[in-house]
Amino acid sequence: MKILRQSAAVAVLLLLALPALAQAPAVQRVRGTVEKLDGNTLMVKSRDGQSVKIALAPNYTVRGVTKKSLSDIKVGDYVASTSKKGPDGKLHAVEVHIFPEAMRGTAEGQFPWDLMPDSLMTNATVGSLAAAPSGSTMKVTYKGQESEIVVPSNIPIVTYVPGDASLLKPGATVFVIAQKKDDGSLSAPAVTAEKDGVKPPM
Repeated sequence: MKILRQSAAVAVLLLLALPALAQAPAVQRVRGTVEKLDGNTLMVKSRDGQSVKIALAPNYTVRGVTKKSLSDIKVGDYVASTSKKGPDGKLHAVEVHIFPEAMRGTAEGQFPWDLMPDSLMTNATVGSLAAAPSGSTMKVTYKGQESEIVVPSNIPIVTYVPGDASLLKPGATVFVIAQKKDDGSLSAPAVTAEKDGVKPPM
């Protein structure tokens, strides 16, 4: 099977999606592990234990993630972060993605996310970083607004790397944003997959 690679811009846009698209009933986020890949049909055991069949586009893209650290986040970077409000009233990150420069502006904004209850996704530019107990406080800007996110040093921080179908092996952790048709069937143009033991944290 030949995998045709799309541009990184299209891949990451499809991964995170625009807020309006991400919340549309016709879009379903699938998180789980690969059961099998049969041609362009991907079977995933979702995190709730269900077996999910996804029809992949003929030119589907596979990407992996690679580990980064808190020290890799710099002022001016464009990042995506899932966060939850803590007892102190501040947003606390549970994972951070550092976008490549070509992806600056992708899905900019702050909107509800379903990684866990009451979580938010913030796609924004890092304006400042300040030391905080066991991590850093990151101020970000998006669409003329500012948000402050506490980033613990022990959370997953990743960036994206090119991949191929060899990453879609049984047991590999994957994340897919799929289009849901009226008949309930799912299709997707891209898959984010575990690579070298680093799992998609979103």
